[in-house]
Amino acid sequence: MDLKGKKLILASNSPRRKELLAGLGVEFTVDAGTRFQEKYAPGTPHEIIPQLMSEGKSEGFHRPLHDNEILITADTMVLCGDEILGKPRSHSDEVRMLKLLSGREHQVITAVTMRDNKKQITETDTARVWFKPLTDAEISWYLDHYHPHDKAGSYGIQEWIGYIGITHIEGSFFNIVGLPVHLVYKMLLEFL
Repeated sequence: MDLKGKKLILASNSPRRKELLAGLGVEFTVDAGTRFQEKYAPGTPHEIIPQLMSEGKSEGFHRPLHDNEILITADTMVLCGDEILGKPRSHSDEVRMLKLLSGREHQVITAVTMRDNKKQITETDTARVWFKPLTDAEISWYLDHYHPHDKAGSYGIQEWIGYIGITHIEGSFFNIVGLPVHLVYKMLLEFL
């Protein structure tokens, strides 16, 4: 993809987001510096939280953008019923989340914000994911061999638990991994 002299900045330290953006065949740098504090008001509708977080990360970027720069920020949320599953705080939290997801459907909502010095756009992608009932032994094996402490919902679809546990998805696989690259591509075309 020809960036027409523009420089892309990915404002994320996520190795999965770096890998997915690289898959578009574009050059970019990583700079996750932000002044934004991830918080939202009680009662905020769940569906808009990723958008608010993604836009906050963009607007809180630690320096002004140069004329030839495009900043990409993103936020992913796992929603199971009415409960938001963020990154786990402990091993017991990992177990609790996986037991909650077991045998159920949940949503993975990712918002992507793209900004330069002239405009900012945010788009959101939602995927639905179904887990089979997971046994305690499967949950223990996964947590003993993988360390999902940096993953919302305590799992990576591209890891063992996804291989054996996910029975059905509706929507973008890459959204569930952490970045809906089809959306990023579409948004880049609008900026170029």
